[in-house]
Amino acid sequence: MRRAVCIVSPGNLASNPRVLKEADALHGAGYDVTAVVCDYNEVLRLADDEIETAVPWKVIRVPRSRVEGIMARAAAALAGGLEAVGIAVPVGVAARSARTPVAALMRRAPEVRADLYIAHYVAAMPAAMAAARRHGALLGFDAEDFHSGEGTGASGDAFRMRMVEIVERAILPSCSHVTAAAPLIGRAYAARYGMAEPATVLNVFPLSMAPLQPRPVRAQEGAPMLRAYWFSQTIGLDRGLQAFIQAMALTTVRVTLDIRGSNRWGHGDTLLALAASLGLADRVKLLPMAAPSEMVRLAAEYDVGLSLETEVSENRRICLTNKIFTYLLAGVPVVMSDTPAQKLLAIDLGPAARFCVLADPGGLAGTLDALATPGGLEEASATAWRLGRERYNWDREQDVLLQSVAAAFARRETTR
Repeated sequence: MRRAVCIVSPGNLASNPRVLKEADALHGAGYDVTAVVCDYNEVLRLADDEIETAVPWKVIRVPRSRVEGIMARAAAALAGGLEAVGIAVPVGVAARSARTPVAALMRRAPEVRADLYIAHYVAAMPAAMAAARRHGALLGFDAEDFHSGEGTGASGDAFRMRMVEIVERAILPSCSHVTAAAPLIGRAYAARYGMAEPATVLNVFPLSMAPLQPRPVRAQEGAPMLRAYWFSQTIGLDRGLQAFIQAMALTTVRVTLDIRGSNRWGHGDTLLALAASLGLADRVKLLPMAAPSEMVRLAAEYDVGLSLETEVSENRRICLTNKIFTYLLAGVPVVMSDTPAQKLLAIDLGPAARFCVLADPGGLAGTLDALATPGGLEEASATAWRLGRERYNWDREQDVLLQSVAAAFARRETTR
């Protein structure tokens, strides 16, 4: 009899490629897979429809309740009151104190019968645990980020991180299968909660998304130039882009920058204004969001990709974003800021990576000038292409996930 796995996530299908890759890999390995996800972002709804039609596994899309905001405010008030008098905050109250679809997932996930429930993000942990308990199943968690280390010092962040830690501390000991998206994220979880270090499953992508052949390094005619690219779901001002634009004004070569993502908060306009103030108005451009399945192809049109993480939080210091591996699979070298996680990764990337210090735009400008030389760009691009095919792709990385799931089931069999 085939084992069943239920993946629980508070996001839309199209907002989390990691859920899609996990579901595809488990289905391909012979598991019956159901993904319980939320359906609340109207912008992503059409993409979700297309994904659901195409995938061979089952999808259950849960609408978020209109009363969740009210429930979150009530839970936060209760949690604050309990803390004030020295009473431990219950896990359910801590989980519901954030504006996340905890209640909606709690209602729907336990209705799905499975042998293993894997939660993505903290908001899904209570629902996955409730479902696992109801059906006598295994519980798993995928740490795409170090969630209790995501605080930036903003108002209310300390309280929010305490609530996240309450949930993680209560539920992680029950997990038989835990994965993390970066080695340092796994180490951080192990250190904070005294647990075994999770298996690292990098945010890489299938070889089927890659171009069939590398794009030839463009022959430099006239003044040298470099086309740079950055993407994310939402354009932000804490992603190192200001430093890059400042460096563009100091380079000898002509550097252009395309920024892809939602400009819902107007941060893209702020970056355009900065570029204009530096005389770079014609060199920085905003691009609309695109489907996750298109990201590798779109990145392949550029000379260099940017992963300019700042140290705004502990999580940002230790995470490895999916954009790095998107660039590598596209055969595009990466300019990375010198966070601990990216420094560790760079050991393996060699010529495919260039480091920069965001506080030193002049040094970054020199790095870009050196990369733009025909020999430098050719070697960097060739190395990125090779690494994308030989090491940093989902066809290889999915084995780590499958081995972790199989080991969880095997341990259960030996203890029966």
